[in-house]
Amino acid sequence: MKDWLKEHKGEFLEALKIGKYKPQPVRRVEIPKPDGGKRKLGIPTVLDRLVQQAIAQVLQPIFEKIFSENSYGFRPGRNAHQAIKQAEAYYEEGYTKIVDLDLAQYFDTVNHDILINMLREEIQDERVISLIRKYLKSGVMEGGIVSPTSAGTPQGGLCKASHNPPCGVPLSVSSIFPCSMTPALKNRTISRSRFGSWIRSCRNFFIHP
Repeated sequence: MKDWLKEHKGEFLEALKIGKYKPQPVRRVEIPKPDGGKRKLGIPTVLDRLVQQAIAQVLQPIFEKIFSENSYGFRPGRNAHQAIKQAEAYYEEGYTKIVDLDLAQYFDTVNHDILINMLREEIQDERVISLIRKYLKSGVMEGGIVSPTSAGTPQGGLCKASHNPPCGVPLSVSSIFPCSMTPALKNRTISRSRFGSWIRSCRNFFIHP
């Protein structure tokens, strides 16, 4: 990788600046899930991992400022264990019921257009927006055959924190969906007295009445 960058650094950076860089399709890999099923990962090339990390480092502080304090999934310094501790704290306050909501097949069904529009609310540089869209649309290679991706984000790539599965830029930006849902959920819980509070862990919501 270092040797390649030494030789091609100039043209590589120029391609990024003028919007000519084209991400490669991710390689499909399946790993076993605890429940006996299979989790599909999308493994990017080493060069795409590098670009994804650069994007993630820029996006993270921008969106961290607007994420809810009740959101624990796919965020630096936060994890599911902390969400459980918060649920335990609510239990000690006297709440005895929890509703667990799981967004099934979430990463496979993310709408690209809605997600891009959410990103535009905080990002003004269309080159960044275009590059992220290219990653979302880069396709998946399985058995030597490349298939287009019209929806969803691949689970795989660089890990920004101790998450399982690992997360790269597509997975990281997809977390904006549930994090953006949480303020609306908060407003709704305030207007309905039977809901006391809520916690988000990854793609799960916990609401205690």
